[in-house]
Amino acid sequence: MKIDLPTEAATVELAQCLHERLPAEIAGWTVLLEGELGAGKSTFARALIRTMGHTGPVPSPTYTLVEPYTTPAGRVYHVDLYRIAAEEELRYLGWNELDDGLRLVEWPDRAPGLASQADVRIHLTYKGVGRAAELVGLSPRGRELLAGLRRAATSSEN
Repeated sequence: MKIDLPTEAATVELAQCLHERLPAEIAGWTVLLEGELGAGKSTFARALIRTMGHTGPVPSPTYTLVEPYTTPAGRVYHVDLYRIAAEEELRYLGWNELDDGLRLVEWPDRAPGLASQADVRIHLTYKGVGRAAELVGLSPRGRELLAGLRRAATSSEN
């Protein structure tokens, strides 16, 4: 599924739409955020975390690697793997303990095995002055979520 994001507001709207289609129980869900520096990964993650009800600051986890949030929708972990050199380092981040919430993972290419555990991949790219997103369902429930997103987008166009 490809979506044009001509403005930052469009990226925020995409995060809101994704949140609306997530199940009430978000524990164990993993969303991979891919793209070049500045492509909008943190913007998307910040928007999703705020949409889920977090009202405080949402810093980038570039240096902390994992930023946890408790929201009315459940636990959310914003994970940045940019500084990870090898997939084995995930265990030092406590990766397996993060399954009690939704994991938003920037730079998942640093740990290629994550794709087999993830539900949705969002690849953000530059498109003129805006951005574009390609969403791929990686698990059955991820494909179902994106099918619902696609139906909602189609019905709003009519």
